[in-house]
Parts: sequence; C-alpha cells; structure tokens
Amino acid sequence: MASSLLRGLMKSSKLASSATGTRRLSLVSTQISEHTAKWMQDTSKKSPMELINEVPPIKVEDRIVACEGDTNPALGHPIEYICLDKDEPAICKYCGLRYYQDHHH
Repeated sequence: MASSLLRGLMKSSKLASSATGTRRLSLVSTQISEHTAKWMQDTSKKSPMELINEVPPIKVEDRIVACEGDTNPALGHPIEYICLDKDEPAICKYCGLRYYQDHHH
C-alpha cells in the first residue's frame, strides 16, 4: 500500500512538474489527508496511543532513566533522560513509555 501511494505521488509530481515546470505540493497533501482519514475511520484496529497505553509503567530503581525507545538503535529514538522525582509516572516525549521510581525505604 505504501509503495502504491509513493508511486502515485511520484507520478503526479512528474506530471505536474512537466506541465508547469514546478512541483505542485497540493496534490501530495490531498492524498495524505485522504489516507489519514481512511486510517482514522477503521475502528477495528487500535490507535498508536491506545497501544502504548497498554504497556504498563516500567519500574526503575534510579532517579533518572535514559529512554531509547528500543534496544535496537535503528528502531529507537534519540536518548531522552527522564527525571523520576515526581509521584506519578514520567512519560517519554518520543515514544510514550512511562517510567516510575521504585522507592526503597
């Protein structure tokens, strides 16, 4: 599906650039918004936010955690250092994983 969308974008870009000498980006935004609308109408699948909220908060013993999103650097995100001094779980701004500090008293 992604390859057909890419082929369609490239084809429409070539047609627009050959006819007018410039690229028309309005075709791209129209196709992307239609694709997004289709995806949002499918209620049989869970949204990315629903999927990440199903992951339980991760218990950490230290005050600061370094979140990379995944153990494989190719699948992760830039390192985000998160302070866990608050009572509620802290959330990574890149991937949405939640962390909380395991207090030893």
